[in-house]
Amino acid sequence: MNLLINEPPLQVLPSLAVKVGLNEAIFLQQLHFRLQISNNVQEGYKWIYKTYDEWAAEEFPFWSRDTVKRTIAKLEKEGYLISTSKFNKMKMDNTKWYRIDYTKMASEQSGQNAPMEGAGCTDKSMQNAPTDRGNLHRAIPKEIKSIKNNNVEQVDIVCQIVNYLNEKAGKNFNAKSAATKRLLNGRLAEGYVLEDFHRVIDEKVKQWLNNAEMNKYLRPATLFNPTNFENYLNEAPAPMKLHTPRSVTPPNFDFNAGEDVG
Repeated sequence: MNLLINEPPLQVLPSLAVKVGLNEAIFLQQLHFRLQISNNVQEGYKWIYKTYDEWAAEEFPFWSRDTVKRTIAKLEKEGYLISTSKFNKMKMDNTKWYRIDYTKMASEQSGQNAPMEGAGCTDKSMQNAPTDRGNLHRAIPKEIKSIKNNNVEQVDIVCQIVNYLNEKAGKNFNAKSAATKRLLNGRLAEGYVLEDFHRVIDEKVKQWLNNAEMNKYLRPATLFNPTNFENYLNEAPAPMKLHTPRSVTPPNFDFNAGEDVG
């Protein structure tokens, strides 16, 4: 498999990495992006809430849970990251909510010529973002990287696949889930096409939909796993090809001719 830029890269400013550390810069950059599209507003600020395990699984699969925890702790200690659990509905829920202290970031990064947040953005939902927080570049995940047509098409295919699964299996999976997108983009990068995903979904729905034990496996994590997907695709019958019958010229009988007598 080619490991060189077949998926959207994480961007990070070298100057930010020098200032706060490479892991910390990567975390801040991705959190910055997530905050821009977050609908979780509390006390006048946008927040993102995730457990350490969710950060590792959904955003940073190349890090361990402990690495995520150490990175967050350092950013909290140095004041770049503000976190709380007071917005959770249940007191026993210790999931943290996070936001960036942009005031501190601005003072730390004053004088840099990073582009403003809305500059060059092709996503309409981002064009009116506040410009006083423009010292961080956004990460470029699939859902907003619409500059290149092939990426837009891939986003559309991911949505089509998830919607098809939801329709056929009676599920409600989110096409924007980072884990689901990674699975689907991985299979697409291997050369599979929309028809292949439909075949796998149709085959496993036929087998598992009415099976109480197996129905729970009608999920992206099972169906689109690299090994499972290939095996399931080989189980599914190949679509029948309809051949147009060749035209047959009827024999021409001459009824006026006499019979040959042997």
